[in-house]
Amino acid sequence: MKTLFYSTKAYEQPYLEMANTKNAEIVCIKKSLSAETAHLATGFDIISVFTGDDASSEVMDILHEAGVRFITTRAAGHDNIDIEKANKYGIRVTNVPAYSPYAIAEHAVAMILALNRKIVLADKQVHQQNFTTDKLIGYDLHGKTIGIIGVGIIGSVLVKIMHGFGCKIIGCDLIENDFLKKEYGVTYTDKETLCSTADIISIHTSFTPETKYLINKQMIALMKPGIMLINTGRGGCVNTADVIEGLEKGVIGAYGADVYENERGIFFYDLTGKDMKDVLIKKLLAMQNVLVTPHQAFATEQALTNIADTTFYNIDCIQSNTPSKNELTKISVFENSIEQPVMNASL
Repeated sequence: MKTLFYSTKAYEQPYLEMANTKNAEIVCIKKSLSAETAHLATGFDIISVFTGDDASSEVMDILHEAGVRFITTRAAGHDNIDIEKANKYGIRVTNVPAYSPYAIAEHAVAMILALNRKIVLADKQVHQQNFTTDKLIGYDLHGKTIGIIGVGIIGSVLVKIMHGFGCKIIGCDLIENDFLKKEYGVTYTDKETLCSTADIISIHTSFTPETKYLINKQMIALMKPGIMLINTGRGGCVNTADVIEGLEKGVIGAYGADVYENERGIFFYDLTGKDMKDVLIKKLLAMQNVLVTPHQAFATEQALTNIADTTFYNIDCIQSNTPSKNELTKISVFENSIEQPVMNASL
């Protein structure tokens, strides 16, 4: 079987090559998956996609016509893939559910520290030979209350890190972790109480219809004046327009985002010198109390290694007609088997 990798970055190549221990036949392209590029998958049994790729209903129609029978995403999130349509067409979909919770949690902490201690402004000032500290006042994290929305694998790592700073930790999750309550003093509560109590809120929940715009005008109205909001989870969990309004009114004191609800076509691209049409992202970038990073929280050597390894594990399961532990669709491997020998070739 042949696999087409969409949205492949140069920095991924060494990790993919090292993980391809069984010499699966793969082709890597820079282009992202869309209605305009889906036809490129013709002749490929498997495609690999990333967060910025579009595998929506229309694109799934084209992929089905092209003969694609398997999709493996190199990410945990899969809201960019129409799973219902995949089930309809018998297209097996797999993901990488966990690659490095430390990478994401540590990036959230980096954003907290950078915003609190005005690191970006300080760096800009000293490069202009301005060594004053008038605009660089922050606060001790010790003793502050951090609210974590989504206390799963990543959120649990953040609990441990922030506990080390001496923070009081409150969480909001459908499942309460007794170990975290006992060892780190985590108190679980509802999202309304969390929003009204926390000094810092960090979002680590998955994107579902229930969590879309979880942070909105109503939730922001409950927050303490000057609250810091961090989102390294899913862009769609935050209503950006409402956050901008909260920033302008001073309710939100600082906002750090590694994800953005309209990031497709923006993040992962070099748009230097180009006029971005997205009004919301332009407003965010114009604010000094906002820190935006281009969906880079995952970008550590360890995470890239794990992503590549799990992706090729999924591909190997597909080629050997065995179930992957990372299946997102409800399709029997026998239902979707291909009665032909597996093709092997070197990169």
